[in-house]
Amino acid sequence: MKRLLLFPIFLLLTALSAMGQATRITGVVTDAKTGQPVPFATVRYEGKTVGTTTAYDGKYSIVRMDGTLIFSSIGYGKITKKVKEGERVVNVSLPVEERMLKEASVKRKRKKYSRKENPAVEFMRKVIAAKKNNDLRKYDYFSYDKYQKLTFAINEFTEKVFQEGSFKSMPFLKDHVETCKETGKLILPVAFQENISRHIYRKNPLSEKDIVTGERASGLNQLFTTGDIFNAVLEDAFTDVDIYEDNVRLLRFPFISPISSRNAIGFYRYFLGDTVMIGGDRCLEVTLTPNNPQDFGFMGSLYVMVDGTYRIRKVALEIPRRSDVNWVEHLNVDQEFVTLPTGEQVISSDKMIVQLKVTDDLTKFHVQRTTSYTDYAFKEIDHKEFKFPGNKLTLADAKLRSKDFWTESRSVELTKSESDLGGLVHDMKKMKNFNFFLFLSKAFIENYVETSTSEDKPNLVDIGPVNTFISQNFIDGLRLRAGAQTTANLNPHLFAKGYVAYGFKDHRVKGLGELTYAINKKAYMPGEFPMNNITASYQTDVMSPTDKFMNSDKDNVFASFKFQTVDQMMYYQRFKLKYQREWRIGLRLETEFKRERDEPCGRLFYQYLDGNGAPTNDPARWSRYLNTSDFTVSLNFQPGVKYVNTKQRRFAVNHEPPVFELKHTVGLNGFMGGKHNYNFTEGHIYKRFWIPTAGRIDVHLKGGIEWDRVPFPLLIMPAGNQSYILNDGTFSMLSNMEFLNDRYTSLMVFWDLNGRVFNRIPLLRKLKWRECLGFNMLYGALSDKNNPEKNPGDSRLMYFPGHFMNDGSYQYSSYVMGSQPYWEVYAGVHNIFKVLHVQVVRRMNYLDNPRAHKWGLRLKLNLTF
Repeated sequence: MKRLLLFPIFLLLTALSAMGQATRITGVVTDAKTGQPVPFATVRYEGKTVGTTTAYDGKYSIVRMDGTLIFSSIGYGKITKKVKEGERVVNVSLPVEERMLKEASVKRKRKKYSRKENPAVEFMRKVIAAKKNNDLRKYDYFSYDKYQKLTFAINEFTEKVFQEGSFKSMPFLKDHVETCKETGKLILPVAFQENISRHIYRKNPLSEKDIVTGERASGLNQLFTTGDIFNAVLEDAFTDVDIYEDNVRLLRFPFISPISSRNAIGFYRYFLGDTVMIGGDRCLEVTLTPNNPQDFGFMGSLYVMVDGTYRIRKVALEIPRRSDVNWVEHLNVDQEFVTLPTGEQVISSDKMIVQLKVTDDLTKFHVQRTTSYTDYAFKEIDHKEFKFPGNKLTLADAKLRSKDFWTESRSVELTKSESDLGGLVHDMKKMKNFNFFLFLSKAFIENYVETSTSEDKPNLVDIGPVNTFISQNFIDGLRLRAGAQTTANLNPHLFAKGYVAYGFKDHRVKGLGELTYAINKKAYMPGEFPMNNITASYQTDVMSPTDKFMNSDKDNVFASFKFQTVDQMMYYQRFKLKYQREWRIGLRLETEFKRERDEPCGRLFYQYLDGNGAPTNDPARWSRYLNTSDFTVSLNFQPGVKYVNTKQRRFAVNHEPPVFELKHTVGLNGFMGGKHNYNFTEGHIYKRFWIPTAGRIDVHLKGGIEWDRVPFPLLIMPAGNQSYILNDGTFSMLSNMEFLNDRYTSLMVFWDLNGRVFNRIPLLRKLKWRECLGFNMLYGALSDKNNPEKNPGDSRLMYFPGHFMNDGSYQYSSYVMGSQPYWEVYAGVHNIFKVLHVQVVRRMNYLDNPRAHKWGLRLKLNLTF
């Protein structure tokens, strides 16, 4: 669900109507001498940023516009063609450049690209070496002001769509459609945001921060309570491009910078072009392209000053059309740099234009990010300005700025349509059936139904989650559930939440009641970052012991279907009192008191050891309840994490920051009915590693130890997942409570090769499938003090779970691990239809366990670029 939140506006506007698309020009680019197709040739409109590249067969397709098409490729001369009225097909033959013909007359073939003794490569080595001369961090202090505007629009309108089809009923759109001056296309802006900030840096003690002084957003995304997610995802995907860094994070992937000190020379092919004048500066154009156009890299031009400083004056980059990036039809980055009085070359303007395409038959979209950098300064900055937690501070009145403030402060003017997005929203709301469709969209996207959609009556209560209304399990059978939660519109500090559920098999009513007091005022939900919350809850329900490892609701309808019968479950009554405190540096503290009573059900039972060596099939000998009281303290540190909030929970929007987590739980015997002493310590480390041209590796390392003598429900259970749906952080092939340990170490490694192999296979390259590999390892042990076989008469321990056979014998279903760690390996394919992830899992050992499955198939939905 988290990934699906990336496209709320896509869903809303695509379903409103079938977009009429602009006419396109197609053709083939060939070699004038041989007649062979020219792959990766550039086709663009003169004076515009609209362009594309040819495929391996020399074919191209580009939107039809008035103007002149320019065809070019490295080693060939340029051809220009004026687009004629009604023209649909333009084929061209590129002449080989004269110097290439001369070379061919001697060597009879074009010279293969080589980095050895290549003047372009040697020139770029000097450009890369000169980077350090422009590093502002050599100063004790520096600062600059930054203005950024981000616009999201529907792309490629034509006049024809207003005269026929669905848009005949929406004539008001004519007042909001405008021509993008950079692409020449008609666009309809539907969402917009802008902010003004000041960037400050101090060398000693080292600190670098941003202070946001103005921030505002407008558009259709504001119709969704979780509309800020859309803004946050756009910001995270279309981040600032800093070519002076070795890796440029863009579309949530690291792209190798054209001037990376580590990898650029080996990743790119460089070619020296003409000398041009830019703003009075004489520059040499250097064109570049990745060795493999489907790798995550740039193509385009760098304009380097030829005054001996090797400073970059201008950048014009794009993503090759054949790259393995989803949804992106074109992406252009244009940057200009200026020389400061101190001699450094710094960025002054940055414009990114992205044209998105979901499918050939659906609406296209346009994203434009415009950024300007001004007022560079190197004077001393008051140390008080750095004294706030985290790297970013948004001033309290940033979202309350007046119209005059924005008029005076913004360095880039708004277009007429951007200024009138409020009018667009007002016109859309007057459409027939719009409110009904909006209601359905919110239920699907936000997983909750609002009880009020009127602007005059803010929504006070949400009903949901929708995906838990109906589900099933071994004890409940068919299960129905209804839940609700209050919002900050009712009270910005006090929140209530609850549900009632009923099982048609056990005929029991279950439910939850929860109250949260947020010390910090909230905008909508109590989980908004940073939290400083006190929560009290009481819950009575049924679950399997390993349901606690699920990172979604245990009665999620999609996760309720299992690959094996989960018949060992328990009813529980649980009271919790929790305090959560977060700091902007990424630190979270949680303290929790829990009082719980568990009642085994299904085939699960509790029987304390009695010296007989095996349990008896006599419920009168079983213990009806397990009563515990405990107190938990946990610390979580994730520097640089950014969260987005949904109505159900919140998610980290970026996964690059490492995670360090430590927690300890103390069992309180004799306190509020608790019957056991126990001490459990657990730690977790997560780190993501990016491998140039070979994707990423995510590593999770966990470990824990139970220090005391405890019955089996208080031992460590592996995080098994019996669902067909992939669940991060769990073992896909372990059964419920299959191993019981009092100490463990687990290692989970996931390698997303991101098409590194499939991109080299012609058929798979066209499908844009991406491969992944990984393994999950668990090494656990059970000390003698907690092993029932070693202590047959210890009444503090319980018999391990199992089943009574027809002959009266008892077969255990939980085991003590041997000397070998448990392993499962998997291979998967994702990006199937751009949304589906399928994974085949192979269990490598402990196959003699009766419920062990050797192979498994798991899947999930995953939207990514």
